[in-house]
Amino acid sequence: MPFSRPSRATQTLSAAALSALLLASAGKHFRDPGFYDQVVPDILCRDDSGGRANGPLAVLSREEWVAVSGLLEAGAAVGLLIPATRRAAAGCVAVMFTLFLAGHADALRKAYGPDGSPRPRTVHTLRLPLQAPLIAWAWSLRAPGTPAAGIPA
Repeated sequence: MPFSRPSRATQTLSAAALSALLLASAGKHFRDPGFYDQVVPDILCRDDSGGRANGPLAVLSREEWVAVSGLLEAGAAVGLLIPATRRAAAGCVAVMFTLFLAGHADALRKAYGPDGSPRPRTVHTLRLPLQAPLIAWAWSLRAPGTPAAGIPA
């Protein structure tokens, strides 16, 4: 059975819902940045204390990565609300969620490592597979919606 394209109204409602989710997440990046610390892979984090050598990808501190990703989520949320930028923003959100998989996988690896504990294991076991429907949701917003009945295109 072929899938029909969603109506423009359905597409707009879906974009608004994903935008609200992104805005809530972006706000949490600044209210509770520690929630996201474990999701930033160590390989990306600059260490200015001298405790370990910085790799070529360690261009920002963990705190800076959390702030930058919060700003990206806020910008993407706005982009999803504007019909003219929705397709591009949705593609960028899908890519962003896909890139976040690396962080979630790294956090899950650490949670089940020797320093892990039950709570992080539960949290990261749930967070990693949640990325798949988020990626699919964002990707679905790339398709142009069909005009709703009685509304000209």
